[in-house]
Amino acid sequence: MLMRKILLLFNLLFLASIGNLFAQGTVTGTIVSEEDRSPIPGVSVQVEGSNRGTISDIEGNYTINVDGPDDVLVFSFIGYQTIRETAGTRSNISVTLLEDVQQLSEVVVVGYGTQLKEDLTGNIARVQSKDIENIPTPSIEGAMQGRAAGVFIESSSGKVGQGMKMRVRGAASITGDNQPLYVVDGIIVNSQDQSGISSAINPIADINFNDVESIDILKDASAAAIYGSRGANGVVIITTKKGTRGETKYNFGALVGASRETRRREFLNADEYIMMLRESATNTDIRFDQEPGSPGSELDFADFLLDRFSAHTNLGEHDSDWQDEAFRDRAGFQQYDFSASGGNEKTRFFISGQYTDQEGILIGNAFERISARMNLEHQASERVSFGVNMAMSRTQNVRVDADNQFSNPMQLVAQPSVTPIRDPDGNLYDRPITPYYNGLVEDQFADFVSTNYRFLGKTFAEFKLTDKLSFRSDYGFDFYILNEDRFQGSQTLAGNSADNTGVGYSRWNQVVNYNWSNYFNYITDFGEDHLLDVTLGMEYQNGRRDITRVEGQGIPVDDLRKLASASEITFGSSILDQYRFTSYFTRVNYKLMNRFLFSLSGRYDGSSRFGVDNRFGFFPAGSVGWVMSDENFFDNIKNTVSFFKPRVSYGIVGNAEIGNFQHLALWEAGAYANRGGLRPLQVANPLLGWETTSQLDVGIDFGFFNNRITGEIDYYNKTTTDLLLNVPLPFTTGFTSITDNLGSVENRGVELVLNTTNIQRNNFSWNTSFNIAFNRNRVLDIGDQDIIDDGGGTFMNVVQVGQPIGAFYGAEYAGADPANGDALWFVNGDEPGATTNVFNDANFVILGDPNPDYFGGLNNTFTFGNFDAAIFLQWVGGYQIHRSGDRFMSGNMDWVDNQTRDQLARWQNPGDITDVPQARFGLQNGQQSRSSRYLSDGDYLRLKTVTFGYSLPTQVLERAGVRSARFYVTGQNLLTFTDYIGWDPEVSTDYLANRNLYQSIDFYSAPQARTFIVGVNVGF
Repeated sequence: MLMRKILLLFNLLFLASIGNLFAQGTVTGTIVSEEDRSPIPGVSVQVEGSNRGTISDIEGNYTINVDGPDDVLVFSFIGYQTIRETAGTRSNISVTLLEDVQQLSEVVVVGYGTQLKEDLTGNIARVQSKDIENIPTPSIEGAMQGRAAGVFIESSSGKVGQGMKMRVRGAASITGDNQPLYVVDGIIVNSQDQSGISSAINPIADINFNDVESIDILKDASAAAIYGSRGANGVVIITTKKGTRGETKYNFGALVGASRETRRREFLNADEYIMMLRESATNTDIRFDQEPGSPGSELDFADFLLDRFSAHTNLGEHDSDWQDEAFRDRAGFQQYDFSASGGNEKTRFFISGQYTDQEGILIGNAFERISARMNLEHQASERVSFGVNMAMSRTQNVRVDADNQFSNPMQLVAQPSVTPIRDPDGNLYDRPITPYYNGLVEDQFADFVSTNYRFLGKTFAEFKLTDKLSFRSDYGFDFYILNEDRFQGSQTLAGNSADNTGVGYSRWNQVVNYNWSNYFNYITDFGEDHLLDVTLGMEYQNGRRDITRVEGQGIPVDDLRKLASASEITFGSSILDQYRFTSYFTRVNYKLMNRFLFSLSGRYDGSSRFGVDNRFGFFPAGSVGWVMSDENFFDNIKNTVSFFKPRVSYGIVGNAEIGNFQHLALWEAGAYANRGGLRPLQVANPLLGWETTSQLDVGIDFGFFNNRITGEIDYYNKTTTDLLLNVPLPFTTGFTSITDNLGSVENRGVELVLNTTNIQRNNFSWNTSFNIAFNRNRVLDIGDQDIIDDGGGTFMNVVQVGQPIGAFYGAEYAGADPANGDALWFVNGDEPGATTNVFNDANFVILGDPNPDYFGGLNNTFTFGNFDAAIFLQWVGGYQIHRSGDRFMSGNMDWVDNQTRDQLARWQNPGDITDVPQARFGLQNGQQSRSSRYLSDGDYLRLKTVTFGYSLPTQVLERAGVRSARFYVTGQNLLTFTDYIGWDPEVSTDYLANRNLYQSIDFYSAPQARTFIVGVNVGF
């Protein structure tokens, strides 16, 4: 019934448009760019002296009515020179626009359509292809880092192919997902980690970002509300490149380079380790009694350990640098790209292929991607067009274990420096010689490989029902297959036991998403000074995941690394998981007198993830803007203030990213007395509904001095209510908790974007882009709970009302007692500054915030003749990092782990003033995890990317028979300015990466890579 009414409405509009067509003359045409002949959508076409106008569609086509041959058409698009054409007797006027460096604006993708940035009333950040091409990183997020205001992107460590964290205007959920929604060419894609073991991997790394034309990030609710229940965390819209009319253009790119770690920590050498261990054992007065009858009745415990660790050789003979064993001397990087694009009036195409091979800075870590893409569009008639976008990729990630495992190379630093790495025959030492498992064994006798295949694409058709009304249907699909294979041979810790030689693990995960959207778009001008743009549509998404997992043991030969060789299958399971969304959406943009802007949007979503009583939700938004610079009272200052547009938006969006079936009463299969049965697993909650985020945004877009300076400033306040939390249940129910809607979180902030054309001359130019964002995150309500803390005494992150999500909570460290070297903590009491040496008597307080207060980037680009350069700085500040692993490696020799050199400053004699307590073996003198002793400021400023390029001059190109050729060198992560004493301040340990509560934790996490590459791009 609803669809019938919609069709009836558009039929009436169609008839009205036909009547209008016969009443006036009609001019049509196509608008293209002079630079590459590509169509330009969103160009304003006005009849001069009237208020009649329209804009070009996504293909650059337009249609406008004229009164007579003397009418003049004005084609204007910010960023290009304005063109005027007299209509005459022509019915087709196609124009080519020339770029104008004095004009700064663009067309942005707004979801189910495009819009001129000048006309936006919401907030959308754009990253263009030229900003991220050929950046030496495997993922789009890594290339975008620091380039979009209000978008915080963080890599958990320096491992390649791993998951990355992206937060758009702060974290809005405690247990729901905080990652934004990803939309590629209009199709919602899977962006969730699908790994079943160890640390997270990044499915977005499957996408070749050299195929990307632009990335538009919908930040405020007005922009994101068109995606309704999926928009609370922002929406990242990725648009890939398309073909253009004209002769076929070929492009080839190649780059090679190498990486090293950005930083190392300093550890004790052999002599220092011997001294510290003996001192620590003496201070604890530990003695080791040998077996009766052995020579000597007593042996110093420290000497016993040292004799063992040094493989019974002369003490001090070995001085091993275990950290050096963890890192590669040179991690290679190579990438090759090829693309072809072109077309004619009917058909346009873009085809590309890429091969990427990157070694990680850690031994045993590597990333390889092979990808191909074909985007094809065909204009079947004046009214009908259709096409396909197809991308295929194979990504292989050779992985190392999670940060909390001794098999992770970073934990090699725990080995004493007196311990030799290999025996005289070249074989690796392991326990009982080494105190901990030697991770080098894992590199030699184990495999850990994740291989995924992805087929991402869509088919689409567009029907121009009238000159003003069009209908588009997109059918998209995202096939993601992940194979995880792990083998641990007979020499490894897991594969070496009395009854078990060699273990294997295999996991097959298939994720299939179907997405079908259908929508109408109606653009018209009516009366005077009115332009209306209406979008109305529906969307259906079906997601399904199939997982099969098998484990086995007893693999007799290390060269046989598949489960077919296992003597015993120890575990097997299969899982089916699925969900569905049904949605209806609309958006109305109205432009009055070419300067008053209004937008309304809404989406009605239904999801299988929620209870029957709250399955559907409505998510509206509205915004207004005023181009004040077009008012008459701006005429006198037009040369100074060339553009000024205040705007306000408010909207409501949702978050549905939780596990499936959490609203249902679930049962699980089990065995009792070797017989199958069922047992209750989860209690039902038919009232379970969406997390809802409301957001107010107040902003100003501005341009000064003929748009030599442009930018925007925004203030936002977004509040998330009905949080999806696990609420404890009475034990009498037989269940521990239930997922319910409870609590609220607030994010408030300010964003500033500034773009300047500093110098613009024929042979020299200098442009600058600057952005900075400030955000404050605060928990407003968590029900009857005072604090959410499931750290188990290990981690400091908690949720507490009035504090940011994941705030650090623990004892405030007061240093070492000058009298006796005891570790001290502050306590509440009548005496200010009172301390105690009993940790359990310490006062637990909020100690810090893992969420940055501010972050941003500064990019300077230069051209000088045929030379070009770009220098990009990135910064993050106002947050703390918990050095959780330092309680072992910086623990004043509490145990046998090698120590960082700063522990040499330990307390030794009465009167010593130091923050490092006395070394006492095994007595935990200050090594408690939940203490501010291991909390550090994480602020940093990073010279993120520097590029120098040279393009061959025209006369050389003509002789070589090529269209273009550019050579360049790039350095990434060249310098990092920080007071952080760990390996790297950009960190959030990977084995906790998918848990919102635990952020900014450093537990033996690998530093970022410093990379140098040389490359060439050739067009012909």
